[in-house]
Amino acid sequence: QVQLVESGGGLVQSGASLRLSCAASGGTFRTYIMGWFRQAPGKEREFVASISRAGGSTSYGDSVKGRFTISRDNAHNELHLQMRRLRPEDTAVYLCAASGRTGSTFTTPTNYNSWGQGTQVTVSS
Repeated sequence: QVQLVESGGGLVQSGASLRLSCAASGGTFRTYIMGWFRQAPGKEREFVASISRAGGSTSYGDSVKGRFTISRDNAHNELHLQMRRLRPEDTAVYLCAASGRTGSTFTTPTNYNSWGQGTQVTVSS
């Protein structure tokens, strides 16, 4: 099973940009559909973005469309999330996830079977 480790979180001001990374090991990265989710205190886990195995298909949550971009580097077993025009409501722990299921992209957490520990993103107003 693939192991996932996120990095790149931090404290930024509203309107800033931040790039998250997720390093994968212990599995064949290119065979997994990958996703980013976020979870704020007291709230349910929210879908952020997903990308297909070869990177040709992506999907985004409504709240991040046009601001966030998901990408992957299969040669280096890395997943990225470029976040622009950050808002205080983007504050959350961001988690990357991997799915070995058949499909293109997945928006629901139950489709993913491997999760990282998360990285905190805090956006101040």
